[in-house]
Parts: sequence; structure tokens; C-alpha cells
Amino acid sequence: MASSFNLHFLLAFSTILVLFLFGFETAGTVSAVNRAPFSQSATVLILPVLKDNTTSLHIVNIRKRTPLTSIPFVVDLNGRFLSVNCDKDYFSSTYNAPICRSTQCSLVGTHFCQKCSSSQARPGCHNNTCAIITTNPLNRQHVVGEIAQDVVAIQTLNYQASNPGRFVVLRRFLFACVPSSFLQGPLPKYVQGMAGFDHHPVSLPRQIASHFGFQPKFAMCLSSMNNQNGVIFFGNATYRITPENDFSQALRYTPLFIGSRGEYFIPVKAIRINRKQIQFNTTLHSKTMRTGGTMISTTSPYTALEHNIFQVVTQVFAKEFSAIGASQTNAVSPFGVCFNKLPPPVPKVTIGAPIIDFVMQNRDVTWSIYGSNSIIQARPGTWCLAFVNGGYNPRASIVLGAYQLEDHIVEFDLARSRFGFTETLLSKYTRCSQFNFNSTT
Repeated sequence: MASSFNLHFLLAFSTILVLFLFGFETAGTVSAVNRAPFSQSATVLILPVLKDNTTSLHIVNIRKRTPLTSIPFVVDLNGRFLSVNCDKDYFSSTYNAPICRSTQCSLVGTHFCQKCSSSQARPGCHNNTCAIITTNPLNRQHVVGEIAQDVVAIQTLNYQASNPGRFVVLRRFLFACVPSSFLQGPLPKYVQGMAGFDHHPVSLPRQIASHFGFQPKFAMCLSSMNNQNGVIFFGNATYRITPENDFSQALRYTPLFIGSRGEYFIPVKAIRINRKQIQFNTTLHSKTMRTGGTMISTTSPYTALEHNIFQVVTQVFAKEFSAIGASQTNAVSPFGVCFNKLPPPVPKVTIGAPIIDFVMQNRDVTWSIYGSNSIIQARPGTWCLAFVNGGYNPRASIVLGAYQLEDHIVEFDLARSRFGFTETLLSKYTRCSQFNFNSTT
């Protein structure tokens, strides 16, 4: 009798232990009720982020489905969802499509019902499920998909050693299951969707934070080197890119604002070139957004300026650059000013170009853009200012693009509504691509 009791006890205890270790959840929504226990040694999660060689877009590979499969996504800082192409070989034993008007649909914010013409249900094609409209940020085309849930696995970061560790699982991650037409446009052929990072409750960082019970905060260190990984941190990370360099205390902060469509904005109040403030119509700069009109984007490869601001910036930059030895030549599309001779390189930042300063809420908080983030080789023998003309009626008068973000650590602290940024890591002889994903615990 005692032997039977002990056997039942061990079986029950083993079942509870397994459910605990693998994050079993009884709730179907991503909310406070299904947060998994998370130890102090694993309060940080990480994703490798690769710079694509042909498009210069930044790509994350996320482990998804059952069995787990690595799927490449374009990083869309201002995107709302993890949008996944379900037309191409989407096989998973844990896929689930929540029914229409369910709690999951309310969390996403959709109240439309999906009807599918196919006689056989499949991922992306179920009846009486939640329909969602998603937008491709590169061509602004809209498609209709269905809200779905499936497994996602993210790697931990060892809290003290700053080394990659085990993977943890989110079992009911909400995402948009979209048709393959969503992936039209200038995208790498291998990508299977967009990874949205905005402030919405079902974006990638917000679901991760909600599930594991830490404050919604993430940071990016985008690589400037083609086909080499940078890193994205979730949670309260120490930003140790190399064992010798921890940049956690090097960030400066400015207010972070959310636009009407979920975009991230920062308050750039003035622009300086070689420490001289340039003059432009500030009404143009502020009309698109009460916070100053400067949006941050990872799907815009280069910083875009409203036409009149672009004209002033390129003229002043060309004048200042020519004064120190650069020789101007015909422009190469999409850039507005180019050079066929550069002055001698300078230490740390390599290219000795005029410094472009974006002045934030005061003169003590300034984003300084050095030559390595302002000059790009457009073709052999020709270098261009990596800013483009945003036209007369852009979404924002300034869009800070991915090229200017590379080899900086940028932090989006959604809980405190603040944006943190470092100087270029090149000033410390460090690059984002130096983060070691091979060292495990």
C-alpha cells in the first residue's frame, strides 16, 4: 500500500515539475495570468539580428512552431505584429486560430470575422476566426490575414557572464498569419514575415515582457557589417558587447513619444553641422508631430529629411566637407550629394566627415553622427551623404534610418517613455557584430 502511494506521489510530482519547467499555461491569452516563473539569472532575452547583404535590411531568426523551426523576419521597429507568411510550408502541431470575438481578438484589437473559401482548414484559412489587416512597411500594401497562436522560443542571456544560455518557450504567442502577397517589394527572398516592435500589447517585445513579468524594454545593436549579427536585448540587460566593454552606463536619454499609428518619435529640436546650427523652417519640422516630427525606423535604410530641410542640410554639409578636402561629384540615386575624393581618415570613426548633431530636448542631449554613419560608398570611387529626400509631405519631417542606428546601442524603455542611445561604438574600437553568440552556459 505504501509502495502504491509513493508511486502515485512521484508521478504527480513529476507531472507538476515538467509543467513548471516547460511553462505550461492554462490561459489562452498573453496577459498577466500566464506569466511564467523567470529566475533572476535569466531576466534578459536576446535575439541575433543580421544585416542583409543585398537590401541592407536587418533580419532576425526566430524559433517558432512545433517542432521548432528557425524563421527569418525583417525587423520592423514600428510594426504592430509578428506577421508570418502561412502560405508557404507552415506546418505546426501547436498552431491554433482563436475564434471570432474571443479574448485574444480583443487583445489584438480586431472585431472582424474571417471566412475562408477553402474546403479544408489550414494555417491562415479558418472559418469563424479573427481577421486582421496588416501593412507591408516597404510598399504600404495591405493584406488580410487571421490572428493565430503558436510556440515561440527565445534565447536567454546569462545575467552575470553576459553569455547566451538556454532557450525559453512562449507557448501561446499571438501573431498575424498572412498570405504570401504580404512579402512583395524590396525584400530578401528568404524572409517569411515582419517582426513588429512597436508599443502595442501584441508586438514582440510587449508579449515577451508580459509573459515573463518584466518591464517592457528592449535595446538594439544593429551591425554595420553585411551578413554579420548584431544583437537585440529584451529586459534589464547589461549591454556588454565584448567582455571589456559594458555600455550600460554610457546611454543618454531623451523622451520617447508614440505616434498616432504606433510609430516611435523623439524630440529633435535642432540640427548642427560641425557644431554650427543650420537654419530651416521649424514649422515644417513640427507640423507632422507635436513632439518634433522625428521618427525612428529600421525599414528606412537611410535617414530621410523633408525636402526643404534636406536641401539646407546637403548644401551646408557639402560646403563643410569640401573645406576639409572632399571633392564633390554627380549624385548617385537615391542620395542628393556625393564625392569622389575624401580627406584622410581619422582614428576611431574612420571617415573624417563633418559631424551632424541632432539636438534633443537640450544641448546636453545630442545624437552625434560621425562619418562612419553619415558617408556610404555608393559605387567604387564614389561616396555619398547617406541621407535621402523625403519629399514635401512625408509621414515625419525627419525619419532616422537604420544606417544611422548601426553600431550604436539604442534602448526603447516603454515603461518610462524614454529613448536611450550611445555614441558610436567605433569610438571604443567596438562593433555590434562583436557580440559573441557562440559562447554558451
